[in-house]
Amino acid sequence: MVFHKGGEGLSIQQVMQKIVLQIKDGTHPSDLAELVDELNDEQKKELFALLSDEEAALIIQEMEDFDQVSLLRLLTKHKASAILKEMDIDDAADLVRELPPEEAKELLAHIEEEAEEIRGLLKYPEDTAGGIMTTDFIALPQNIPVEEAITRLREIAPDAEIIYYVYVVDEQAKLNGVLSLRDLIAAEDGTLLQEIMLKNVISVPAEMDQEEVARVVSRYDLLAVPVVDEEERLLGIITVDDIIDVIEEEATEDIYRLAGTGEVTGSDLLGASVFGLVGKRLPWLLISLLGGLLSGSVIGAFEDTLQSIVILAIFIPVIMGMGGNVGTQSSTLFVRGLATGEIGPSDIWKYLFREIKVGITMGLINGLAIAVFAYIWQGLPFLGLAVGMAMFLDITLAALIGTLVPLFFNHFGIDPAITAGPFVTTIKDITGLVIYFGTATLFMAYLV
Repeated sequence: MVFHKGGEGLSIQQVMQKIVLQIKDGTHPSDLAELVDELNDEQKKELFALLSDEEAALIIQEMEDFDQVSLLRLLTKHKASAILKEMDIDDAADLVRELPPEEAKELLAHIEEEAEEIRGLLKYPEDTAGGIMTTDFIALPQNIPVEEAITRLREIAPDAEIIYYVYVVDEQAKLNGVLSLRDLIAAEDGTLLQEIMLKNVISVPAEMDQEEVARVVSRYDLLAVPVVDEEERLLGIITVDDIIDVIEEEATEDIYRLAGTGEVTGSDLLGASVFGLVGKRLPWLLISLLGGLLSGSVIGAFEDTLQSIVILAIFIPVIMGMGGNVGTQSSTLFVRGLATGEIGPSDIWKYLFREIKVGITMGLINGLAIAVFAYIWQGLPFLGLAVGMAMFLDITLAALIGTLVPLFFNHFGIDPAITAGPFVTTIKDITGLVIYFGTATLFMAYLV
């Protein structure tokens, strides 16, 4: 069997040898995963049958969830279970979570100790601290001296995900303190851990949403954060690499929702049916379609005004476009502020009033600009006044709507990201036209 890439023909054995050599040379597994991604299913099956379980685990951990599942199904149950056993516990749990219950049960039946740890993580929702934590951490009793702690550290460090933090617990596994590796090495022999540990430990409850966990890690610049239960017992830790994944996942989710497409995963993008993707995107387009029909009815209601002053039609795209842009800007900033925690419950009204001031300022500048342009172009001062006033009111209202609509949905516990695109745009188009033609109607006597 031959692997072709860039015109070069390599046998599967040569590809395997290349991957193994790169593993020994310290090449990061994510780079190896890219190479494996170029193989077809039969080549992947043959390659992973030749790799050791540990080597295979290093590579598969760097793949996307849907690629992991597809690859695991190519292998025998024995090989798949052996790879699962070598994976980090949190990564193994994430992979098992993606499998149908029967497949997951069959794989876990082939491993013993690790299976119990994986099941322990699976009981937590996947988007919570408990769902993304790992149980491969270092925890030592508070009443042992530093020299004994260092000896124990040498024994258990190879199985820990990180060793930069040493967590200190009491007899009931309650988290009482934390030590950095530097503090432990620098301490004098005979010093008890409880004497040098940092007692004010930043921790998160197992049920905390993963987005909140990311904020905690970001705020306190942590490499890892411990996860505790309601009695402050140490359950696991969440490392910064998992936090990066959370940030990417949440940001991607917000982007999709802002665009009105719903949540789309990598497997959806590449393998989902046409109707499946249409189902995610069509509802928001139907909202926009309804908004377009309502906007058309608004234009119809002012048909007499438009027929009397045909020049007004020229400025419709400008008025609607500017209002739409401002509404999108306001909603995006507000939704992002809520997501990052920069805008808290006590800051909402302060932010709203500031956004109104921003809208008024931008409305004055743009209204004045288009008023001068309309007057110079057509030589009609009242046309400039009507268009300029409409632009001012439209932009000011757009800034208000762009904040109020997400705020309304957020108040009722609905993700404001899904409202920022279709709802804001639809409402803005309708109100923009009403403002424009309403203003023009007021000045009709001076424009005809």
